[in-house]
Amino acid sequence: MDRTHEVVNQSPPLHRLNPLSCDPALVSAVRAFGSTDVLDSLTDLAAEAGSDTARQHGQLANTHPPVLHTHDRYGNRVDEVEYHPSWHWLMSRAVAHGLHAAPWSPDAGVHAHLRRAAAFTLWSQVEAGHGCPISMTYAAIPALRHNPEVAAVYEPGLRSSAYDFGLRPAAAKAGLLAGMSMTEKQGGSDVRANTTTATPSGDGTYALVGHKWFTSAPMNDLFLTLAQAPGGLSCFALPRVLPDGTLNAIRLQRLKDKLGNKSNASAELEYTGATGWLIGAEGRGVRTIIEMVTMTRLDCVLGSTSNIRAALTEATHHAAHRSAFGALLRDQPAMTAVLADLAIESDAATVLAMHLASLVDSDSPLLRLALPAAKFYVCKRAPLVVAEALECLGGNGYVEESGMPRLYREAPLMSIWEGSGNVTALDTLRALGREPLSVEALWGELATTAGADTRLDAGVSLLRSEITAATPARARRIAELITLCLQGSLLIRYAPEVADAFLATRLTDRSGVLGVLPAEVDAAALVSRVTPAG
Repeated sequence: MDRTHEVVNQSPPLHRLNPLSCDPALVSAVRAFGSTDVLDSLTDLAAEAGSDTARQHGQLANTHPPVLHTHDRYGNRVDEVEYHPSWHWLMSRAVAHGLHAAPWSPDAGVHAHLRRAAAFTLWSQVEAGHGCPISMTYAAIPALRHNPEVAAVYEPGLRSSAYDFGLRPAAAKAGLLAGMSMTEKQGGSDVRANTTTATPSGDGTYALVGHKWFTSAPMNDLFLTLAQAPGGLSCFALPRVLPDGTLNAIRLQRLKDKLGNKSNASAELEYTGATGWLIGAEGRGVRTIIEMVTMTRLDCVLGSTSNIRAALTEATHHAAHRSAFGALLRDQPAMTAVLADLAIESDAATVLAMHLASLVDSDSPLLRLALPAAKFYVCKRAPLVVAEALECLGGNGYVEESGMPRLYREAPLMSIWEGSGNVTALDTLRALGREPLSVEALWGELATTAGADTRLDAGVSLLRSEITAATPARARRIAELITLCLQGSLLIRYAPEVADAFLATRLTDRSGVLGVLPAEVDAAALVSRVTPAG
């Protein structure tokens, strides 16, 4: 063989990855907030998530994005989206693992949301786009229950462990998926500016007319949407196919050409007299659908956590096998510090994300305050962290085959979905003013580690000062401090081997770039614990 084509000093393929075995933060958090039984239940899913088969399907689903077919060959309106087979494989496995609805089953168990959150975090490392319809289905069920009659028709299918793709009536399908359709071109997050109308039809249904600017996973079976009814902005359930088998008047105008999330179809659509059923009371649409937004915001935190962890895995694997200047990259002090800082970020995001899921299980008032703050900060950190991880691979990381560009394009999305940064920061501020039980729960949570570390104590003191003088202009800083203080407190309790490095780099004056660590931080130990084996 021509010696110029001899391959040397390249990291080997990451075969048979086990994303659970190299994630001690996830392991300890699941044990702390749940149990060993919950952790053991993740074993099979983790093995499948790290398999060569799953990783290949994730790559193929993004290489071959969905295609819209508005009409059939005869000119009939069909409004269907065609997906690559790998999309269907990913969806079928996610549904089979219960990531879409398992916590809502009557026999789900006491740690159902925590178990699902950990599983979702592991599985999303395979491919992020298909997590969208999975997440929306998970989030739709509690909102749908505001109309028990409609819930009785659709919830059994939504909770089914069968993935059954295609436009057919709910009664004819083994499993269903749900979505949401809120955004309009003139309003964005300001849904009260929506102009879609809902007119009573006299038979208990409403006829909806309007244009929705951004609706992901349009082949899902049921959508929750907002429209202006006679009594004000209201929430409605719109099936793609009506009970009599006819297509609902929902027209897919085009698919969005997005920065990332390529495997997932996101459509611009029109309601041209679409039939919908009222969910909740007229004029209470935002209050009704906010339950869905709460759950999807949780999944945004989980999605960013997953994205950060996937990037860290690729970076540490590469550095464990690639040499430069006479030593492995992971043993070069400058690179070791960068990888350690990435690990700190991943561990802090993970322990907080799992804690948020446990708050859903316990119905804690802290969730109302901690979730928008975490959604703001964790999702805001993802692009920075993933970019640094990509750079650890050098030019190899900039090449599509490495998988890093896909992670990088995905990174900003979780910060945009379900309320972009300013929206969630201001929502944090609103919770401070309107939810006294949430504020009390926050101080109670932070009190558990009072006196444990002077740096955390100083951070909590600063947070109190900021909250006392809270203004919209300081909303981002307050959301950031809430998140950092919670992460510091949780790490002290559940990951003390990481806590000192976190507090030294996140709650003190620090450089604006990753990889600048105090000399006393054992960077090599932090990297070793998160590097994939083999």
